[in-house]
Amino acid sequence: MMTARRRFLAPLAMLAVLTLVSTGGYAAETKSVSIEGLKFLPATLTVKQGDTVIWKNADLFAHNVTAETGAFASGEIAPNGSWKYTAKKKGTFPYICTLHPTMKGTLIVK
Repeated sequence: MMTARRRFLAPLAMLAVLTLVSTGGYAAETKSVSIEGLKFLPATLTVKQGDTVIWKNADLFAHNVTAETGAFASGEIAPNGSWKYTAKKKGTFPYICTLHPTMKGTLIVK
């Protein structure tokens, strides 16, 4: 006979197993790109599908993050502001700041 505690924990354990199986055992991570000195640092970032990337603007003026393919676009990121994007599709995504087109970066999603 199952105790009340086991009846409560059994569904939670099954949910944990199903979550691991459906994600391939991978727990998504959060990575950061700093925007400073009119540069994206690092200029190239490799993440896994499902990871979240946070761009943090450490400059004194606004920037944006716009993929050349149109896959993502942040809109304006104010000084000391940030924007996050969850990588849904695998591929290589060059991006720029359309306000300062010499600023370039690449997001690689595996």
